[in-house]
Amino acid sequence: MTLDDLASAIDRAPSQVSTLENGKREPKFSQLQAIARALGTGVDDLLSAEAPSERDALEIELERVQRGPLFASLGIEGVRIGKSLPHDALSTILALHRELERLHTERAATPEEARRANGELRGDMRAKDNYLPELEQVAKGLLADVGHTSGPLPQRMAAEIAAHLGFTLHYVSDLPHSTRSVIDTRNRRLYLPSKGFRGRSNTRSALLQALASHVLDHTEPGDYGEFLRQRVEANYLAAALMVPEKPGVKFLRDAKDERSIAIEDLRDAFGVSFETAAHRFTNLATRHLGIPVHFMKVHESGILHKAYENDGVRFPSDALGAVEGQHVCKQWTARRVFDVEDRFNPYAQYTDTPSGTYWCTSRVENTSDGAFSVSVGVPFADVKWFEGRETTERNTSLCPDESCCRRPPEELSAKWGDFAWPSARPHASMLAAMPSGAYPGVETTEVYRFLERHAPEV
Repeated sequence: MTLDDLASAIDRAPSQVSTLENGKREPKFSQLQAIARALGTGVDDLLSAEAPSERDALEIELERVQRGPLFASLGIEGVRIGKSLPHDALSTILALHRELERLHTERAATPEEARRANGELRGDMRAKDNYLPELEQVAKGLLADVGHTSGPLPQRMAAEIAAHLGFTLHYVSDLPHSTRSVIDTRNRRLYLPSKGFRGRSNTRSALLQALASHVLDHTEPGDYGEFLRQRVEANYLAAALMVPEKPGVKFLRDAKDERSIAIEDLRDAFGVSFETAAHRFTNLATRHLGIPVHFMKVHESGILHKAYENDGVRFPSDALGAVEGQHVCKQWTARRVFDVEDRFNPYAQYTDTPSGTYWCTSRVENTSDGAFSVSVGVPFADVKWFEGRETTERNTSLCPDESCCRRPPEELSAKWGDFAWPSARPHASMLAAMPSGAYPGVETTEVYRFLERHAPEV
């Protein structure tokens, strides 16, 4: 049956049927019924996930393969899927792709597992606009329990939340070096470093993140994906306590009405770090303000450590779709900010990319692991709501085209191409596999000995 035949049978224009066939438009139920009648079948068959034939199954599989991150990473053009594609060629292409996937899966016991889990989690959070309503309700309930109704959450109120949950706080000088905090659930004790953290909100943040894991009934993660999800949930709940949804949304809506949204203002209004304010903005921006957004945390070496997007920006990624550990384009705001002498004020820039023009604001924060830029960006159409939109800074990024910033100049390549042998700096989080029943990056024996030293005498 041709496209025209089916269009005539269901009393629709061929162009309308074409948009349904290509997946550009979803049919109404009445249209599905009409199509089913015209094809001599039932609606259940049309909606079945099982392909009508072996050939159809192979074509569907190849279509999905060519849209996936592994195929995209190969840098080759996809083939046109249709009757003209020989069956044996279709089978061979899919067999090759399955073998590539098998090799990646085989190596997934080490760094690939972490990258795969990061990619899956980022996709899940993108689908939710980085907004978790169930955690917002948990935060709202905790704040109500301690009588906090508005304004920034002071350290005193954070301590009251701990007391409300039945924990006593203990500030110690010998906290295990691989931890930010330790909870003793047997004796209902929460240990924090006596010297605090660098940054005005980090002690409060560590306290609330530790409590968040307890409130959310987190247990030892069984795999890296579960570990990452627990970390995201704990960070989210802690941020929702420090920047509660209702006053946070009101503050941002007022700023939007004034066309003066600024992450620094959100930071100052609630007494949190710039990174926490940036994270919290991504939680609330799309759901409550209708603004798509992206977030990046980039090390001074150019390595991407954290990222989120739902605005169409294309982060550098590997074959598994993971972005952590990838080098960010040198033309992006997150890299250019390191060259700016003024570290007091945020740096804003427009960047023309293959996926569109984006405006981004960025700041550099110093940590014990080096300097990091924290950046928040939006598509050009949404910059009208932000402070800093008047910036004249503008750059063009062609990445992932190697001619942009990855390919060395020809004269340097000719001179040093055969004589350079650099040793890359390893990133611990990207190297180690996650053993079963372990907390990544934490020395369990050291933690147990610490608890033994500090346990109250019976």
